[in-house]
This record gives sequence, structure tokens and C-alpha cells, in this order.
Amino acid sequence: MDAKSKGSGMDYWKKIVILLCAGWVTIWVYRSALSPAYPQINASLGGNITDTALGFISTCYFFGYVAMQIPAGFLVDKIGKKKVLIPGFIVFGLAALLISQATSISMIYIGSVLAGLGCGSFYGSAYSLTSQNIPKEKRSFSTAIVNSGSAVGSGLGLILSSFLVVQLQFPWQTMMYISVALIVVMLIAFVAIIRNNKEDAEFLAQSEVAEAEAAAVAKDAPVVEKEHVSVKKLFAPKMLFAYILYFATCYGYYMTVTWLPNFLGTERGFEGAAIGFSASLVAFASIPGALFFSRLADKYMHKKVQFIVILELLAAAMLLFTVQATNSTFLLISLIMYGFLGKLAVEPIIISWLGENAPKVGIGTTLGVFNFFGMMSSVIAPTLTGSISDATGSKVMGFYISVILLVVGTILFLLANLNKKQKA
Repeated sequence: MDAKSKGSGMDYWKKIVILLCAGWVTIWVYRSALSPAYPQINASLGGNITDTALGFISTCYFFGYVAMQIPAGFLVDKIGKKKVLIPGFIVFGLAALLISQATSISMIYIGSVLAGLGCGSFYGSAYSLTSQNIPKEKRSFSTAIVNSGSAVGSGLGLILSSFLVVQLQFPWQTMMYISVALIVVMLIAFVAIIRNNKEDAEFLAQSEVAEAEAAAVAKDAPVVEKEHVSVKKLFAPKMLFAYILYFATCYGYYMTVTWLPNFLGTERGFEGAAIGFSASLVAFASIPGALFFSRLADKYMHKKVQFIVILELLAAAMLLFTVQATNSTFLLISLIMYGFLGKLAVEPIIISWLGENAPKVGIGTTLGVFNFFGMMSSVIAPTLTGSISDATGSKVMGFYISVILLVVGTILFLLANLNKKQKA
């Protein structure tokens, strides 16, 4: 697993970590760029667009993203990561360009679906690369570094959009042009760094043979043939409840990412760049949280379930405190703690747990199913919260729904793993 790239002294897996982190930065700059500019988008399109219709922009993106998860995972296993990633990011770039030229909300919807389809190529490819190339003892921490790109991109997108569009009154399309430029850079990097199918297959074959022979010697047993991924294995109870937990985790996060800037501006009195800065606290606080807890999870490898359960329940509490805050200081502290303890902090540990418990063959398909469940929440949360806002005049109920889902999902995951321990 420590093989070096040709012509370079850096380990291939380290290059992969840096590359995938940059990929998430690019995706999340785009993802977070539009929500602070919803009022400007509304004004540019006539001023008669409801919160439900604006929330549907995110829903369209995530609909395309979710629809691509299982097909992309399957294609990763069949034709390779590089052949999935590059066409996906080309579609992503064209979609961002289309949105920048939109003259109607319908055009933004179409562009958002296409952007989701393009970005949908990334998840299965990225975590297949991490699962197959990063040493096991470094996997949680390295995955946290990869995931930190989501936080950096989210924070940059929120701050840039709030500063350039809201405060300096640049056209909201400016953020789409920035996204296109980043996508072009990533395409060049994918071509230059990721191994082609033949090199990847040769490397993985050597690694698998070595690992299988080592395991056989250790156990004084013959090398066994590869297992085949099946529906039964994909949806075994512990796997199913992990999918449900991820759904709940993503629901709270994507509801927050989509509507927190608007919530702070319309219901809590924040203005201008302060909106983007405050909303970005969730993203930036998640970076030290992800690195700290993933390092602990690598150190105490048999305690991952405990880490997951504690972090999820604490994150639910912080989300509850955020919406119940009576002053801006308490609200900001709650947001920081939600970021430190929430999705981006716990996700590397969940993915590491998944890598240890999922079928070893067809990891791309397994990751596709896992992320399909999680991202289904991102299709539901933005529009549902927008509908709640239109009906009640507030987004507070959206936060409460997130808290309830997170607590229920965590309890189910814990029960599934307690049952596993009892059987053992």
C-alpha cells in the first residue's frame, strides 16, 4: 500500500488523500455558493419565487447526486475510478456553466440536476481509492483529511458568496464562474495523478495476493477465493441500520447547510458577510473535530461504535441548542460545537467502520448504496424545510425534525451493534 507514484518521492496514497480533499473543496464551493444568494437569485428572476421553490434548487442537485450513487458505484467496480470521475466532472463543469447563464428558475433546476449527476461520480470513486490504497492503521485519519475538503469548500463557498454577492453586490453568477475554474483544475489533476485501469489492477492484485497469503499463513489455512457481494450482505441488519444512521446524519447537515444562512438572516437578525461567516463556523469547526476524533478512532480501533454513538447524540444536542438559543453568542457556540461533533467529524469513523464490516468485494457498490441512503435525505430536507417555512413562517420545525431523526437513527445503529456483540 506504500507504493510510490512514478517519478515522484511521494507515496501514491498520500497523493490520493490530497487530490480527493481538493475534489471535495471544489464540489462544496459549488454546493454552498447559491444558498446565501437566494434573495439575489429571486430578484434576478422576477422576485416572485417562494422559499419552497428556492429550496428545490438544492433538492434538484441532490436528486441527480443520489440517482448517480448506485450506478456510479457499479461503474467504479466495472471500468475503474478514472473513467468514472473524469466524465462526471466534465458534466459538473458544463452544469455550473449552464446555471450561470440561467434566465429562469427552470434552467437552474436543470443545471442543478446535471451538476448532481456529475458530482455523483465522486463519492464511490473517492472512497474506493481510499479503501484500496490507504494503510488500514491510517485510514480513519486520512479519510478525515479527505473529508475536511468538504468543510473548507463549504466555508469558502458561504463566505465568498456572502461577501462577493450579498455585501459587494457582485452578480450571483460570479460564484458559478469560480466553480467552473476549480473544476477545470481538478480535471487536469485527475488525469495526471490517478492510475489508469491496468496499473491499478496490477497494484491491487499484488496487494490482495500478499494480504491473502499473509492471512492464510497466520491462520494456517489455505487462501480462499473471493466472495461475491450480494443483496443479503448489502442489507444485513448492521449494514441497514448504518444506512439509516447516515440518512439521519446527512438530513441534519444538509438541512443546516441549505437553510442556515437564510435562517440566520431572516429569523435571527444577522446581516451581510456576518451570515456567511457565522454559517461557515459549522464547516470550519468540523475540521479539528474530524482530525481529532478520527485519530482517536484509529488508536482505539475496536471502539468505533462507541465513538459514533456518542458523537451523534452530542451533535443532536448541539443542533437543539442552536435553534433554542436566546442570544447570538449562545447560538454561535452551539453552531461551533455542532460542527466539531457533527457529520464531518463522525463520517470518517462511519466510513472506516463500513470498510471493516462491508463485503470486501464490490466496495464501490457498497459505498454507492450507503451514500444513496444518506443522500436521499438531502433530496428531502431542503424542500421539506422550505415548505415548513412557507406554511409556518419559520424554519424552526425543520431543526426539530433533524434532531429527532438523529436520535432515532443512533439508537437503531447502537441496537444493531449490541445484538452483534451478544451473538459473538
